[in-house]
Amino acid sequence: MKKVILSIATLMLTLSCAQNKAAKVLVLYYSQNGTTKAVAEEICSRLGADVEEIVAEDPYNGNFQETIERCMKEREAGVIPEVKPLSSDIKAYDVIFIGYPVWFGTYAPPVAAMLKSVDFSGKKLVPFCTFGSGGLDSSAKDLKAAQPEAEVLPGYGVRAARMEAVPQEVDRFLKEGGFLEGEYEKYDDFSEVRIVTEEESAIFDAAVGDYPMIHAKACKVSSRAVTGGTEYLFEAEDNPADPRFADMPRTMKVYVLALEGQAPVFTQVLR
Repeated sequence: MKKVILSIATLMLTLSCAQNKAAKVLVLYYSQNGTTKAVAEEICSRLGADVEEIVAEDPYNGNFQETIERCMKEREAGVIPEVKPLSSDIKAYDVIFIGYPVWFGTYAPPVAAMLKSVDFSGKKLVPFCTFGSGGLDSSAKDLKAAQPEAEVLPGYGVRAARMEAVPQEVDRFLKEGGFLEGEYEKYDDFSEVRIVTEEESAIFDAAVGDYPMIHAKACKVSSRAVTGGTEYLFEAEDNPADPRFADMPRTMKVYVLALEGQAPVFTQVLR
């Protein structure tokens, strides 16, 4: 009888701990057209976390060109759009995932507004983002600067053109970060940097050729084996065609995946 009672008590304690653990994880996100929302939902479904959307008081309309023009005007005027107050009690959470699209190299303005109004001191912040070419590293640095008393952990970023890769990559990201239990393949570090070969240069050109914002030539490369193929880290020199981006750094690093049976794709650009 005592063993039965002890077993029941142990089970209740286990369930209670599991519920408490799940309740301490929150996913906050801003999404203009549903892309970042899809990543947020993937994270939530795997962690059983609470979720809340960051909502702008004056929403962006979803049109790409109009959004860019409005964002540029706001940046020039030093204006940060207002957002609706969060309903979540931030004090109740230990780990908070913060998701956003990357605009102009950092998180979208509604996230900047939220970060000004909410104190995340003592919390573990995990950035995740969607982008056209890159911005995870630069936005994570801005997140650290905006919330210096929080601990910003390594984040996850994905190109909007690669959303089909999200389920597999998020699963690996969460397991690698210790947020989710389970096995995953551990990758070796990238090899030493070397001068690109003609074959590697062709892989780089194939990966970035259809992307209008990159006009670069690969100079150096390192690589490593990954599930189903090879991941390359290219160092390249960019020559932007659009004069608006002429003052951006010319040197860049480009991650490229070359999986068996698939065309090479770039996954992220670091400037």
